[in-house]
Amino acid sequence: MTDVFVLGVDMIKFGRFPEQTVPELGAKAAQMALDDAGLKIQDMEALYCGNLYQANAMVGQRILQEIGQTGIPVVNCANACATGATAFREAWMSIKAGIYDLVIAVGVEQMGRGLLGGGGGGKGIPKEGLLGSGTMPTVFAEAGMEHSRKYGTTFEQFAKVSVKNHHHSTLNPKAMYQIETPLETVMNAEMISYPNTKLMCSVNVDGSAAAVLASERKAKELGLRRAVRVKASVLTSDPWTDRDLVMPDVNTCTRLAAKKAYEMAGIGPEDLSLVELHDCFATAEILHYENLGLCKDGEAGRMIDQGQTALGGKIPVNVSGGLLSKGHPLGATGIANIYEVSTHLRGEAGKRQVPNARFGLTHVIGLGSACAVHVLEKVA
Repeated sequence: MTDVFVLGVDMIKFGRFPEQTVPELGAKAAQMALDDAGLKIQDMEALYCGNLYQANAMVGQRILQEIGQTGIPVVNCANACATGATAFREAWMSIKAGIYDLVIAVGVEQMGRGLLGGGGGGKGIPKEGLLGSGTMPTVFAEAGMEHSRKYGTTFEQFAKVSVKNHHHSTLNPKAMYQIETPLETVMNAEMISYPNTKLMCSVNVDGSAAAVLASERKAKELGLRRAVRVKASVLTSDPWTDRDLVMPDVNTCTRLAAKKAYEMAGIGPEDLSLVELHDCFATAEILHYENLGLCKDGEAGRMIDQGQTALGGKIPVNVSGGLLSKGHPLGATGIANIYEVSTHLRGEAGKRQVPNARFGLTHVIGLGSACAVHVLEKVA
């Protein structure tokens, strides 16, 4: 089967754009990615669109109304926080299967402000309180506290994740926030759900990102100078485990996806140059160090203490600023991660460049659950 390459990739600066529509936001990123590849919408054989909040509204087709209705097939994807990565993977699969040579994947979301909570609850006051355990801050607070119980991880160690990612964001002009947040500021911020303060929660923003994918034949025809090879693309759901079903399992499907991705790519975590992982909350990043095999179980707290995951460290994580500072527009996040890693593999990340980057991994998880892991490789 053919190798698949990212020929063009880009994202808009994340922020809040109430005056624009979802298709307008998506069209902007799509056009930017096409320009990056030196191609036009007329060159694309299919479009894969990730959007969650308007999943029934044919967002992909409406994006084409903005940039050119060429009659190509459109696939609209919704898969919780893994929505954008799922659209990217569907695009990858279509080329891998030999159906198309050139396709585009777009992820877009308009979030607005407010709490990202759990849905589908019953009527009345929930037994666990008004801010119930179905809300995302509480789900990941519980997961963090379980890690603390097992390994002694401290509030300060969780807070250091936010300090690191906010620092990284000051080097990323496309991040929503580009502000230093010292440890004391993070720890003394408004408590949302212990141990996550407000500055340890991801930012609900509007945003879009897009990628142009090509078969090996087409990539060679067009030129591989800035192409990035997709070495692995994996999507998992929760395998059955004998566990307490009251709280979601935020770990198992990531471990399964990571294992499959390393096997598909033919590398191990020790070969990675950088990682963009799903830091929806500071506690989540600590958990995913271990879930992705970046360290052994129980060693994640030590990793953050020693600066191993900071820019310049052993394995830089979320050099973009991550969801904590760059922002988390659900449908766009997965492809925005692809953009970040691709930019480093191309050597075009400027002040935040990871030196000599060869392999990068992206990771997103949508509770329910869906986990997508991609491994990208520098071509030359």
